Amino acid sequence: MQLITTHKNTDFDALASVVAAMILYPNAIPVLPKIINPNVKAFLSIHKDLFRMYSPGEIDMDGVRRLIVVDTNRWGRLDRMEGIKQRKYAEIILWDHHLNSGDIHPTWQCQEEMGANVTLMIRQLKKENKVVTPIQATLFLAGIYEDTGNLMFPSSKAEDAYAAAYLLEQGADLNVINSLLRPAYGKKQKIVLFNMLKAVDKVKIGGHHVSMCKLEIEGHIDSLAVVVGMYREILNVDAAFGIFTDKTRGRCIIIGRSNVDGVNIGSVMQGLGGGGHPGAGSAMLKSMNPDVVEEMIKALIKDDRNVSVLIKDLMSSPVFAISSDTSMKEAALLLREKGCTGVPIVDNGKLVGIISRRDFRKIKKESQLKAPIRAFMSTRVKKIGPEESPMDAARLMVKYDIGRLPVVEDDKIVGIITRSDAMNYFYKTGSSIKDLA
Repeated sequence: MQLITTHKNTDFDALASVVAAMILYPNAIPVLPKIINPNVKAFLSIHKDLFRMYSPGEIDMDGVRRLIVVDTNRWGRLDRMEGIKQRKYAEIILWDHHLNSGDIHPTWQCQEEMGANVTLMIRQLKKENKVVTPIQATLFLAGIYEDTGNLMFPSSKAEDAYAAAYLLEQGADLNVINSLLRPAYGKKQKIVLFNMLKAVDKVKIGGHHVSMCKLEIEGHIDSLAVVVGMYREILNVDAAFGIFTDKTRGRCIIIGRSNVDGVNIGSVMQGLGGGGHPGAGSAMLKSMNPDVVEEMIKALIKDDRNVSVLIKDLMSSPVFAISSDTSMKEAALLLREKGCTGVPIVDNGKLVGIISRRDFRKIKKESQLKAPIRAFMSTRVKKIGPEESPMDAARLMVKYDIGRLPVVEDDKIVGIITRSDAMNYFYKTGSSIKDLA
């Protein structure tokens, strides 16, 4: 017997991957975890005649000889598959778009970083010339759009977009997808969001603004991920975490959302025994003190931030600087010679100002060119530390309309970063540059 299964809290990408696996492995039985997302549950209730799914309790696990796992690489995220885990003779096939290390050791795998897992499977469906119906195409496209944020998450790849185009050619219905992906947000969710906003706690980790909120809840509340996403957007932070303690059930639910490369939610959640993507993820712990969970998250972000790009990685050093007694005429010649639009002013090793081409507009008569630049330089210098992020630099540049930032450590200038440096980084890496103001 062959089974197809996926992770708990099944989302549309996971369900789409299960259905794609049903086409690729027509003799396999699809098994969904007990816990699935509310919008997925609603979709299946309407389409139950088209997508016959089984629960783990309906299957005799002793007869399983092949297990096809999609959209996860961790046994702990599967539902009641422990028996198969211990069975050495069972063949394991894995389709996963997360590159984080897992504890499933497959016989065969297709594991590649991609915005949506179903994109990998669409590649194989096309290779085998499998027929995809309009309903299947609609479900697959919902999976891609959900996991890539309509192709706007930094984790989105070109192949996700090509797959989306292919599915539209196969008759995927955007009106249906819009209805499927509309978040469930009602009275309970509003109360949770209101309480989260009353208990805002912001910290700065590795140059990124992170907010964590610890909240007690009673019983099951749908769409907590939607609430955490809204919470992050309202606070306009780089990443947000909701730590929800349900004492009646003795569990702690952690949900994270991020819109920067420097805070990889999937990596953090994996450290907590959960999973996810760079921009979104979750984990569930039993009987865990929320204060301890918060410290664990901070430690995991700090450990992970070693792969992040910081200002010190982008800045130019050593810095060309001049003293405040340099004449305006000499400064103009130096700017022209160096081909730069501005230069820091340093006296006795300390940054005292900055002179730029726009400061020369203050000169009204030729005699002023002999005056020292201290009379015309800008003394209210915006600066940044070497451990800050490129996003912080870009925000300052946009907010104050400046083209360069001195990088200062222990009151000494150690480098300089320009608008070009920051923009080259963003466009090279594909990082988000929205909400800079």
